[in-house]
Amino acid sequence: MAEIYFMSQLPSLDGIGENMTLPITEERFLELCQRFLSKNAQREISKLTLTPPRDYEKSTSDLLEAWYKGERELRFALAKARADKMKKSFDTESKYFPVELMKTARTAVEMESPLEAEKFLNRYRLELLEALRPMDAFSEESVFYYGLKLKLISRMKQFNADIGESAYKNIYNSIMNGDRLEAIQ
Repeated sequence: MAEIYFMSQLPSLDGIGENMTLPITEERFLELCQRFLSKNAQREISKLTLTPPRDYEKSTSDLLEAWYKGERELRFALAKARADKMKKSFDTESKYFPVELMKTARTAVEMESPLEAEKFLNRYRLELLEALRPMDAFSEESVFYYGLKLKLISRMKQFNADIGESAYKNIYNSIMNGDRLEAIQ
């Protein structure tokens, strides 16, 4: 019952443009989760991440399991596409990548602008998440969906083209020169 009250008071994240401010912060969302969710759901929310562990970890949420699996596969596909572009080998641990996933990864890797590639990948991630959207809008799974969507949108709003380009060049030069430089100094 608490999920119904909780979800009904959260602002919609649909239709948020690049220049619009978010109607809720991640901090406020987490604060509300602590007030309205079960201890198990709070544990899942506290572990919510856009960067899943490389190896499988069990979750009590089917949505989170599917999201982490999809994100993990995307990251492996991106690594493979980058390695292929540089004519290097990459151990994919005998993973099979669907054609559409590899097409997405290759498209992102071929983009000149890292910012545009990130925007492209974010659209892919939002589409993946939307495909996982629970039918029951007042369930714990919907809370997890909302939390992931909020994290994705928040992440994109933090991008700064100038800082990103500088960091990208720094990392690229570090790789090419064999240095061990940090991304931002």
